Amino acid sequence: MRFLTVRALGAVTRRYREHGPASPFSSRTPYFMHFSTRSSAGAREDSIGDRNADIFDRTLKKKQRDRAAWLMGDGDPLLETVTENLLDRLSDCKRTFPTALNLGGAFHYVNRMLEGRGGIERMISMDISEDMVRKSLPLATSDEDENADAQRRPVEHISLVGDEEFLPLGEGSVDVVISSLGLHWVNDLPGAMSQCRVALKPDGLFLAAMLGGETLKELRIACTVAQLEREGGISPRISPLAQVRDAGNLLQRAGLALPTVDVDEYTVRYPSALELIEHLRSMGEGNAVRQRNPVLKRETALAAAAVYESMFGDADGTIPATFQVIYMVGWSPASNQQAPKRRGSATVSLHDLQNVLPQEESLKQPSEIPGSKPDKSG
Repeated sequence: MRFLTVRALGAVTRRYREHGPASPFSSRTPYFMHFSTRSSAGAREDSIGDRNADIFDRTLKKKQRDRAAWLMGDGDPLLETVTENLLDRLSDCKRTFPTALNLGGAFHYVNRMLEGRGGIERMISMDISEDMVRKSLPLATSDEDENADAQRRPVEHISLVGDEEFLPLGEGSVDVVISSLGLHWVNDLPGAMSQCRVALKPDGLFLAAMLGGETLKELRIACTVAQLEREGGISPRISPLAQVRDAGNLLQRAGLALPTVDVDEYTVRYPSALELIEHLRSMGEGNAVRQRNPVLKRETALAAAAVYESMFGDADGTIPATFQVIYMVGWSPASNQQAPKRRGSATVSLHDLQNVLPQEESLKQPSEIPGSKPDKSG
């Protein structure tokens, strides 16, 4: 369990509301590519039916991430910690990955914290939000910076605006796919991961971190209690998230080999529930469930904040918020990978195993084990 502290973002939010965003873009910033997913979305509608069956409103999520591009500060301890732990798994791999796809979420932190790991020479960064992509574009470097970087291999950055559900990449075009907190808002998660597997070269690496089902459990409880008390019923205020037990199945359904899943939980402390909500907005993690109630009554919101503080508040006046992060690792299938033997290919049965394995001439009785007492009963 890690304890982090996040400063209040209310001043930034007020400045955004009063004056609007002040463009941070340089006139010399590199151009980026924009891919429309309209035709792909239409094909998906024809194949699986009504898009109203989708859980998340992707149009709303795009707007939330556009807003988050202007609300996020210089550094977010939670996003930095999750991204650092994710990239540590890349550092554990002894091979190199020349071409990488950086997919949504905290992709700007991945670009910032990569530090030459994995031997990456070309980084393709993609997000559904055009504002988020623009803000993450590397600024033009000065002559001094160019001279300082001349001694190390430069990384070519390519920025794309596109949907994680419809990757605009060819088959076998990248060596590694990295997604730091960018997949838990995808409607067709197995399909998106399958597209990542198709985009990977043989024996390519899929590396992802996404929020798990225990995330914001305190806020879920507080909202449920407040709605039952004030409104006599509940409506979804927080997104449904994948459970840990589902992660391994997702990797296998996507056709990824050698799946590995592990979980970490982070506890972030806030002065009040208001700062928690502001932090979620600055990360683009607002509620985007299609069946949500768009209206939140003021008395219900105040009641939820009071319940949160009374049930989970600490003596120092802060409230905790849990963020469960599921780390997933998988590999694109290749002929040189380790693989289980074909079913029925065994040459020795378990019944005959005792005749094959060498037998111990003498087995120690429990009473002979050092530190144990002999049984004197009977």
